[in-house]
Amino acid sequence: MSRSLSRKQQLLKRHRRNKRIGLLIGVLLLIAVGVLVTWWLPLVLAILAWVAHEAWFADHLFYSPKDDYQYSFPPYTQQPKVRLDGGRLLLDDGVILTDDTTLVLALRVKSTWLGRFFDPMVELSGGDNPDRQAFERGVNGLRYLNLSGQAHVLSQGDLRVRGRFCRLLGEPVLWSFEHPDYRRQRVMVIAPHADDAELAAFGLYSQADEAWIVTLTAGEIEAGHYRQMGMNAVEASRLKGRLRAWDSIAVPRWAGVPESQCVQLGYFCLQLPAMQAAPAQPVGSREADLSDTRLFRQFNPLALPGDRDGAPTWNNLLADLRELLLKARPEVIVLPHSSLDPHPDHICAQHAVLEALKGLEWQPTTLLGYANHLHDNDRWPMGDSEAGIALPPVFDSAQVLQPYCLALSLQRQRDKAMALGMMHDLQPRAPFKRRMRRGLQRLLAGRSSSPYGENEFFRKAVRRHELFWRL
Repeated sequence: MSRSLSRKQQLLKRHRRNKRIGLLIGVLLLIAVGVLVTWWLPLVLAILAWVAHEAWFADHLFYSPKDDYQYSFPPYTQQPKVRLDGGRLLLDDGVILTDDTTLVLALRVKSTWLGRFFDPMVELSGGDNPDRQAFERGVNGLRYLNLSGQAHVLSQGDLRVRGRFCRLLGEPVLWSFEHPDYRRQRVMVIAPHADDAELAAFGLYSQADEAWIVTLTAGEIEAGHYRQMGMNAVEASRLKGRLRAWDSIAVPRWAGVPESQCVQLGYFCLQLPAMQAAPAQPVGSREADLSDTRLFRQFNPLALPGDRDGAPTWNNLLADLRELLLKARPEVIVLPHSSLDPHPDHICAQHAVLEALKGLEWQPTTLLGYANHLHDNDRWPMGDSEAGIALPPVFDSAQVLQPYCLALSLQRQRDKAMALGMMHDLQPRAPFKRRMRRGLQRLLAGRSSSPYGENEFFRKAVRRHELFWRL
């Protein structure tokens, strides 16, 4: 866990240092222009520089877009032979792919000069499911397209691949990953906070034969929206926690999950690392002035070991998870991927599940990891709502990753968007600066806002794919 956290912190530190240096150089240049030319010119240049920054240089990208992604897939993964011929992606004769196969295509993507100002993207066409997948502006390196859902048109030889604001170079390499249909198994989704299950896996759990949603924390901190209503910090934090606890129980009902299979454990946001460090020591809320989890468990349909004393301890969290695992007996557990997702509560959520499973009489057959946050690209998945999800940046070739992708129909995507819209934490307006930035990007950089909501997660999560990693 410490390595993941330190990497994110180092990236942020380097980004902020470079930004301060750039700002200092810019100020010195503006002063020089004012002295050597005229006093008002620096003001005009400063405004133009700010507009350019917000439109084209404000993405939190902590690596060079010229860096190659470095993926390692499991040995003996099938690699059907493909070639690009006149813009069509063609399989060798006789190769037929099944519709539910997860398909990943490696290509070199090189931005045109316009691709430094508009998002480069690869467009897939030729069948009933046209797609587009976006990459970093100025991209010039190895990237991994997600062709899941395109197996039929690819097998027919009708899949066309075209770069927009970019060129496609080199020989394509295709990987094919076969998985069972996890929707036909008992699924348990582990959500560190209310909305994590919906962001990552609404399409999966809404189609599962049987699904459980287990939310670990109340997500009660950062309650500024409620303080604006006249509450003090403690009142606002408690109200936010109660609302998100309700969301974690109520929203999965939209997907058909019974209330009896939705559980809120009520531990406190961003306190899981401290709990893990001292397993028997209660760790109270940062903002709600609480050291008892039971306020946020009041909507639960069943009693759990942690209800006896309400103590926010790691030991209680493990006991709660073991009780739920034995009751639900999930065949598939969906949980955060600790090496891809750097959020401290997400890392601890995976650690808690793995620790709870040790020595337990019931063991799942499959663990699927997800990433709702990334270390080095805050905009991923790049591109618009309803588009596909290309594979995220990965630069550790020693890490072996096995993707599993579920394709979602447009109706399923819209149901997912409505589920996210019910989440109280995604409803408040974005800060004025962020709205101004998005307006400039829409006007100058051609970026579209999501039709489903203002929060950035509507753009990121309402996609034609849900992407997981088999652990």
